[in-house]
Amino acid sequence: MKGRFEALFWLLLVAIAVVASFRFLGLDLAGLVRSDGPTQMASYISSFYPPDLSTPWMTQIYQGTLETLAISAMGTLLAALAGAALSLLAAGRLGRMARAAARLLLNALRSVPELVWAALMVLAAGLGPFAGTLAIALHTAGVLGRLFAEALENAPAEPAEALRGAGAGAVAAFFYGTLPGVLPQWVAYSLYRWENNIRMAAVLGFVGAGGLGQMLYVTLSLFQQSRALTVILAMLLMVILVDALSAWLRARLA
Repeated sequence: MKGRFEALFWLLLVAIAVVASFRFLGLDLAGLVRSDGPTQMASYISSFYPPDLSTPWMTQIYQGTLETLAISAMGTLLAALAGAALSLLAAGRLGRMARAAARLLLNALRSVPELVWAALMVLAAGLGPFAGTLAIALHTAGVLGRLFAEALENAPAEPAEALRGAGAGAVAAFFYGTLPGVLPQWVAYSLYRWENNIRMAAVLGFVGAGGLGQMLYVTLSLFQQSRALTVILAMLLMVILVDALSAWLRARLA
């Protein structure tokens, strides 16, 4: 009985919080179906059809897709390398001071969203894919570094200790005793982040970081809805294919 009243109390509290949030934000959902709102939305959506499938535009879509994939892949690779290096420090392999400094750096990197990093990198490196690659690498390094460090902390110490006992050095004990146990996790984490980074690479184009996102921003700005629909379909197909490939690779690793 007590548990039922407690559940009702929390449900009531959540409902009050939702209602208060609507009132505080001034949200008017009824405005979506009031007056000519539905007609305007239907008219705007219909303006996207049919998609532009002309050869010149499809060639640009192909190049933008490759650019988006390259941005996400290079950003994830750089992040994995940086995260692996920082995870050694964050896991306490080189002392407490290095551990605290590395964890502070990782927290700082992942606390800044990719869009903010992209805006900063566009100012530093200019418009284009280089800024997007750096933005993804900086944020993802913070995420992967923390995940890699946790994998190292949870790895069994017995294989490395056995190698040390047999006369192996610290580096050899790590590469032959610890790394084989955590490497599948590291690769799985990296593949999962690559999936996310492909979606993010498509969004970063809105701040000038290249790829399909920048093409979508330009077409929408110029009211070229048919071309924008082609970009959206290319994004959707790319994400579906990469998700399937990543899931297959992670299943093979498991």
